[in-house]
Amino acid sequence: MTDPALRGPAELVVELDRAAAVPLPAQLAAALRESIDAARLRPGESVPATRALAARLGVARGVVVAAYEQLIAEGYLHAEHGRGTLVNPDLGATIQAVARAGIGGRSGSARITGSTGSAEPPPPAPALVGAGSGRPADPHPERTPEPDTELDGSAAAPRPPLAPGTPLTDATQRPAWRAAWRAAVARADRRSPALGEPALRREVAEHLRLVRGTARPARDVIVTAGAREGLGLLLTALGTTRGHGLVVGVEDPGFPSLRSVAARHGARIVSLPVDAEGLRTDRLPEGLLDLVIVTPSHQYPVGGSLPLPRRRELLDWARRTGVVVIEDDYDSELRHAGGPLPALAALDDPEAGSVVTLGTFSSTVTPAVAAGFLLAPRNLRALLEPVRQDLGSPVSAVVQLALADYLATGELRRNIARVRRRHAARRDLISECFAGVPRVRVRPMSGGLHAVLEFSGEAAVRREARAVELASRETAAFPAGLGIAALGAYWQHHSPDRTAGVVLGMGGPDDTEFEAALDCLRRILRAD
Repeated sequence: MTDPALRGPAELVVELDRAAAVPLPAQLAAALRESIDAARLRPGESVPATRALAARLGVARGVVVAAYEQLIAEGYLHAEHGRGTLVNPDLGATIQAVARAGIGGRSGSARITGSTGSAEPPPPAPALVGAGSGRPADPHPERTPEPDTELDGSAAAPRPPLAPGTPLTDATQRPAWRAAWRAAVARADRRSPALGEPALRREVAEHLRLVRGTARPARDVIVTAGAREGLGLLLTALGTTRGHGLVVGVEDPGFPSLRSVAARHGARIVSLPVDAEGLRTDRLPEGLLDLVIVTPSHQYPVGGSLPLPRRRELLDWARRTGVVVIEDDYDSELRHAGGPLPALAALDDPEAGSVVTLGTFSSTVTPAVAAGFLLAPRNLRALLEPVRQDLGSPVSAVVQLALADYLATGELRRNIARVRRRHAARRDLISECFAGVPRVRVRPMSGGLHAVLEFSGEAAVRREARAVELASRETAAFPAGLGIAALGAYWQHHSPDRTAGVVLGMGGPDDTEFEAALDCLRRILRAD
């Protein structure tokens, strides 16, 4: 049979509405997604090169790059060196079954999407404007595939300077990291145990004790290939114990990556309201959920930290209802105002608890390691361990040994301190840059990889779309655009009274470029 990729890219019929509030990258991603779901684009077939499609649609190349990278992150597309970008050959009929699920409605504060419900399609996930981290506004860099080349086979484009989710990766340039890798390579002739290298599990447990306040033994740690893989492991383990399709609650607004993983496993998705302090624990549904995904230390994207009374209310509710709480701990260590907050797991019962913490090294070391961990109490480990034993470890022994040696030196904690100082300085710079810009407010945040600019006034939503569109344009100074994301794209469901604004990242190694990008964005907002 002829390789579908060798038949050339399909002709795509796409219409973009420049007057719509939805950003152009999100519109394009939704159109491509729908074409794949309807089998107009088939597994293994090529899609047009980014430059060619951008020229045909009359948009900046960064718009097409952003849409493609979003779909790569979701699993719809696949990039290969020398072959360009293809519809994922492994999709088969699975993706159509998931995508046909639609959205179901319910009274109250929870709304269901996923494997059952009406045919109304879900809103698009947030779209990163310009090339960059591989999926939009991503505070979890390890969850994004990073092709070695640009999507059409050319040399990789530079990261946009304000792309959310781009971490500072200074750690990889320091002697301690390089020494850890040299030592690990010398021991490369081994296979790691399914649950992870014992040395790495011990070091992670110690790191969590020192930084996150969890006094837990190494046996409670399981090494993962990142947060998404860890969630997939948990969903696989729980899926055989509940006797029905899983129902997963997610914060709304919130980051869509883990939500998408749950949907891929056939779960129904229930959106849960948040406010300035995080998840509204007083509006949690009774008798509906199997799992709930929360970001208690730094809610994404609005930045709230769940207060202790709400944390206790959440845990009491979970114990009463039997719900598993998934603590997405993506950037909790990067607080630049005060120290890191204790993990939610620190309040949980280590023997018969409800909390599984998902962690990653992507935001504190580099996304390139594609490694993380989960922390689970004994009762949930009993479900997870047999599944991991069957599937095996997804992280190479070299990566695990290098991370173990690196943590053992204490250099990770020192690097976190350096990153906090740089983020604090950049946060101050953002506040200074946008002070006095009409109808723009820098949302207060105590940490994290990103900042939020909120817009006010009757035309705030239109201004959001306009700012994202202008910031996506290629210039001599910023060939991949600025990389900002629309704040409104993080709502799973349309909310007429939502806050409008943009999300911008504080990562990237070049301070001069970062300052220049802020100045460019400031001029865009002042002119509107």
